[in-house]
Amino acid sequence: MPRPREGDTGPPAGGSEPVIDLRGGAVSYGDRVLWRGLDLAVRPGEFLVVLGPNGSGKSTLVRTLLGLRPLSAGTLTVLGGPARRGRRHIGYVPQQAALSAQALLRARDLVRTGIDGHVFGPRWPRRAVRDRVDTLLEAVGASAYADTPLNLLSGGERQRVRIGQALAGDPRILLCDEPLLSLDLHHQRAVVDLVDARRRSHDTAVVFVTHEINPVLGAADRVLYLAPAGHRLGPPEEVLTSDSLSSLYGTRVDVVRVGGRVVVVGAPDDSAGPLTRRSPEHEGARP
Repeated sequence: MPRPREGDTGPPAGGSEPVIDLRGGAVSYGDRVLWRGLDLAVRPGEFLVVLGPNGSGKSTLVRTLLGLRPLSAGTLTVLGGPARRGRRHIGYVPQQAALSAQALLRARDLVRTGIDGHVFGPRWPRRAVRDRVDTLLEAVGASAYADTPLNLLSGGERQRVRIGQALAGDPRILLCDEPLLSLDLHHQRAVVDLVDARRRSHDTAVVFVTHEINPVLGAADRVLYLAPAGHRLGPPEEVLTSDSLSSLYGTRVDVVRVGGRVVVVGAPDDSAGPLTRRSPEHEGARP
């Protein structure tokens, strides 16, 4: 279920302990600081959307939570311990990318790697693995192409399979790094619905990085907006305002809501990110 919303500072309300607890977080590359002073507590069942221009550190945040990129400052606990790679109860849905070595894998083969591709020690019995893969493929609506090579699937179909792979470890946290990239509006909504259904049915915390706010706006409990002049954290209706984004960009930005959609006018070129200057009929398309 969606968690109670709060303002721009402090952890979410509610009694559950955070599954992600970042305090005073900073990441820099040499003299270039991506973000600093970031306090973020994400609790079970919360859907956090991460927005911002290219180069603002959105994907770096995901890599930090995965234990692939250390903080430059601050502290981070994930599932009660330090962030480290290979955590079974953290699911990861990556950006659309070149298939390379995965091209000839069938959909069911990719999902199976989420079950036994990183497990040390005794493996599941073969029949149990097959049954689990079939269950996951059905859950994400991919049973019809379970035995189809990935290179023959559409982008939307591949993302369904990747979500199945991410769910294989029964994740308590689901990290989604631009999963809507290059998808049409229909497939964007399908991906969001799958992720949202998982968090509602299993109280899974979701961190969802995207450039496309409108398909995910209805699911978002909070928004973390990373921008050149800092960051803002809070409910969508508080973060996605003209005053808020103007402050973050250091220039006048107008946020317009039309028919339930959010459109941003005046953000610097290629830095509006999720809220591009577009007409409603082009909603969901990449700029």
